[in-house]
Amino acid sequence: MTLPFAATPAERRLLTEGRLSGPMPWVIAIMMFLTVLAAAGGLALNHAASNVTGSIAQRITVQIVEANPDIREQQTRAAMAALQAMDGVNEVIRVPDSEIDALMEPWIGAAGQEEGIPVPTMIDADLNAETHADLESVEEAILAVAPSARVDDHAQFLAPLAGLIGSLTWLALALVLLTASALAASVILAVRAALNTHRATIEVLHLMGATDVQIARLFQRRIAIDALLGGIVGFLSAIIVLLLLGQRIGAVGSELLGSASLPLWGWFTLLLLPLLGAVMSTFVARFTVIGVLRKML
Repeated sequence: MTLPFAATPAERRLLTEGRLSGPMPWVIAIMMFLTVLAAAGGLALNHAASNVTGSIAQRITVQIVEANPDIREQQTRAAMAALQAMDGVNEVIRVPDSEIDALMEPWIGAAGQEEGIPVPTMIDADLNAETHADLESVEEAILAVAPSARVDDHAQFLAPLAGLIGSLTWLALALVLLTASALAASVILAVRAALNTHRATIEVLHLMGATDVQIARLFQRRIAIDALLGGIVGFLSAIIVLLLLGQRIGAVGSELLGSASLPLWGWFTLLLLPLLGAVMSTFVARFTVIGVLRKML
C-alpha cells in the first residue's frame, strides 16, 4: 500500500509540493484555526453544563423567613432535623450567618443587622435523583415542622442556563461542520485549479501509460502536505488564543466561568483535528482528481 505522503524523486519533480509557499496552506490554516476554536468552545460548554448540572442540579435551599429570631432559630433546627431524617438526603448544611450577612450587605448595608432588620436563615441540602423527583413530599415534610420555610429548587434556576448552554453547544458543532465543509470546498477548488495548470503534464502522463489513480496520487500527496502544514499552523495559533483566554478567565475568579474549561480528553480531541483535516483533504483531493480526469478523457 502506497502512503499518500510517499513519493519517489521523479514524482516530486512532476508537481511542486507546498511548503507554506502558496495560498492553499494558509487557507487551510485559517479554516483549522476557526475549527479548533469552535470545537474548543463546544467541548468547554458541554463540560461546563455537566459540572453545573451535576453538582447543584439536585440541591435545594431552604429559607426560614421569620421575623422573630427565637422562632426562626427553632424552625431552622426543626427543618434541619427533618431533612437529616429523610431517606435520599445526602448532606444538610446550614449556611453560616456571616455568609448571609455578606450577601445581604450590598442591599441593606453593614448596619442592617444592628438596626433589627430580620434576615432569614438558609439551609442547603443535596438530594439524590429519586428524592429530588418527589420534591413535593420533601417540601411538605419541611413545612410541617417549619411553617415559615420556603424551598428553592436549584434545577428551576438552572433550566434557562442549561438551555442556553445546550444551544451554544449545538451552534459550536454547526460551526465545526461549516468550517469542515468550507475546507473541503477549498480543496476541491485548489485541485481543479492545479489540474488546469498541469493539464499538459497530465496528457503526457496518460500517453506514457499512467493511470488515473497514479496521477491522483501526485495531487493528493501535494494537498495532504499542504493540509498538514496549514493545519498545524492553524492549530498552534488557536491553542495560543485558548491559553490566553484561559488566563483571562482564571483572573476573573468566577466559579461559573471557571467551569467552562477543557477537560483532558478535550485537549486530545483538539490534537486530532489537524490530522483529521489532512486525511479528509487527501480523500477529497483523490476523489476530485479521479472524477475530473474521467471527464477529461
